[in-house]
Amino acid sequence: MNTKTSTTNLRIDGKRLWNSLMDLGAIGATPKGGVCRLALTDLDKQGRDLVSSWAKQEGMSVTVDQIGNIFMRRAGRNNDLPPVVTGSHIDTQPTGGKFDGNYGVLAGMEVIRTLNQHNIQTEAPIEVAVWTNEEGSRFVPVMMGSGVFCGAFTLEHAYSATDIDGKNVKDELTRIGYIGEQKCGDHPIGAYYEAHIEQGPVLENADTVIGVVPAVLGLSWYDCTVTGFESHAGPTPMEIRKDALQVSTYIMQEVVAIANRYPPYGRGTVGQVQVMPNSRNVIPGQVKFSIDLRNVSDETLNQMHEDLLAYLEQTRQKTGLKIELERVSYFPPCPFHPDCVGEVRNASAMLGYATMDVVSGAGHDAIYAARLAPAGMIFVPCKDGVSHNEIEDAKPEHLEAGANVLLHAMLASAKVV
Repeated sequence: MNTKTSTTNLRIDGKRLWNSLMDLGAIGATPKGGVCRLALTDLDKQGRDLVSSWAKQEGMSVTVDQIGNIFMRRAGRNNDLPPVVTGSHIDTQPTGGKFDGNYGVLAGMEVIRTLNQHNIQTEAPIEVAVWTNEEGSRFVPVMMGSGVFCGAFTLEHAYSATDIDGKNVKDELTRIGYIGEQKCGDHPIGAYYEAHIEQGPVLENADTVIGVVPAVLGLSWYDCTVTGFESHAGPTPMEIRKDALQVSTYIMQEVVAIANRYPPYGRGTVGQVQVMPNSRNVIPGQVKFSIDLRNVSDETLNQMHEDLLAYLEQTRQKTGLKIELERVSYFPPCPFHPDCVGEVRNASAMLGYATMDVVSGAGHDAIYAARLAPAGMIFVPCKDGVSHNEIEDAKPEHLEAGANVLLHAMLASAKVV
């Protein structure tokens, strides 16, 4: 049977997908229309239970691993083949929306429902994954479930992470009944696709329905500390001050300048600042602040890093102040597999959707999945580019389009019998 001919007219049910999103969004719903469903809370358990129940209704088997990742499988003709997997996460930010992560899981569930509805069998099994604690709102590190799964950090490290109340991941997984027996990583993946709202304004501004994601920006995070000398703001002449905040502002401006020197994907952000002693009439004696640099290639990101180091040394020499820099996190850029990127392009073209390449500036579970198998992502627009916010929104027809692309990309990888 010719796969392309037999499935060309196949489409998901957009209304059914939307209703699923609204049903899941009711768990932890906030007054402003968003969702607060933090990882490993009772609300997270309710969400996991609901999605797992939907999978079982579709005849899928459900497996949970030791970090709580859920794998819901629709059998293929040859179950010895590694499954073609899609998915995302259902934990949210404290003031999150209904679509970030949730859309990727439920678009996958809609693919399964569509295949069942039309009695289509695939050669390889198809799975929908729910990854644990992607957001990192309650427990650090972020993308915890997929990170442990691919070996980026150990299960023990994840288990020992605590929230602000001192509760740890292992105890909370046990409490909600989602600490599984399967060893993390002992679950094969043949290919991985993740559908997601863009979380930025590019697609909406371009009036384009589908974002083909060739890569995710790499990021380098730092803590910078500038130490001067606090003294009275009135009696201390300008020329002898050791003002840690003023010197810090020079560095902050340079962070932005560095990003602008490496377009179009250069990013430079200072998002957190602590000023000591933080008094109206005291010259700041110490300032601690975060630095976030991003770009699409290792070479460019490393050059941005070197530019930052050079500027700090220059500033030390010029001001005489102590400047310390600690790199606290590094995620290398993640290019997605050309085969998966190609299947997303092919599916979009077959369906007649307008597309453009969109490099992701945010982290996703697909980054870790890509370490183990060919992977790709599908973006759809979100209103005003807003995400991690209760007003996060997306058009039903765009969500439907992304799920249709996901359906046909997965079928191309899993093969129709």
